[in-house]
Amino acid sequence: MIRLIIFDFDGTLGDTRANIVMTMRDTMRALGLEEPSEDAIAATIGIPLADGFAQLYPGMSLEETQHCAVTYRQIFEKNRKLLVPGLFPHVKETLALLRAQGYTLTVASSRMSSSLRGFLHDMGIEEYISYVLGVDNVEKAKPDPEPVLKTLRDLGMQPEETMVVGDMPVDILMGRRAGAKTCAVTYGNASLKDLDMAEPDFIIGQFSDLPVILTNSPDAMQVFSNPWI
Repeated sequence: MIRLIIFDFDGTLGDTRANIVMTMRDTMRALGLEEPSEDAIAATIGIPLADGFAQLYPGMSLEETQHCAVTYRQIFEKNRKLLVPGLFPHVKETLALLRAQGYTLTVASSRMSSSLRGFLHDMGIEEYISYVLGVDNVEKAKPDPEPVLKTLRDLGMQPEETMVVGDMPVDILMGRRAGAKTCAVTYGNASLKDLDMAEPDFIIGQFSDLPVILTNSPDAMQVFSNPWI
């Protein structure tokens, strides 16, 4: 039985794509870098910033990617006031329902914890989240299982009691490598093809489908189980 749900943030709870893409492009202009396509930028969402710049610019040194990440964070603080992201449909009411049903809800993100906590507060959902883990709280980020394993240790939970919910392959791989159940959402930043390749246990098209999966009813298992695994 699932007792703990670990959520990704960007692309799963918060619709931050426009904010991230805008800030990435502003960073590239500030540093005189060639701008890739929006899809290429969006494909880096969910991994640490320096790793994202390394993915976009394979020839960069580690020092250069870290400088890009620092510049991004400086610009992000300004852009956050200009373009305030919102929650995806049904997120707040579904979190409230899950919390009322006794689930422990947490977040594990490749975003810095200070930024993450700020968004959870601004979006009005911090009261539902019992534990927040940012990229600065771990040594190894997604898709390494450390964010899940650290959450389990700190909360005294087991992998078989846990479900990881995210919109990117790195979220699913992180959960699978930790021995947890996984659920992919299709409304985020990854393609269905890429999500299928990560082999999530479940795939849902809207956040409000999540409580249905957790009922373990035969009908829910048939509708939402990943047919490719």
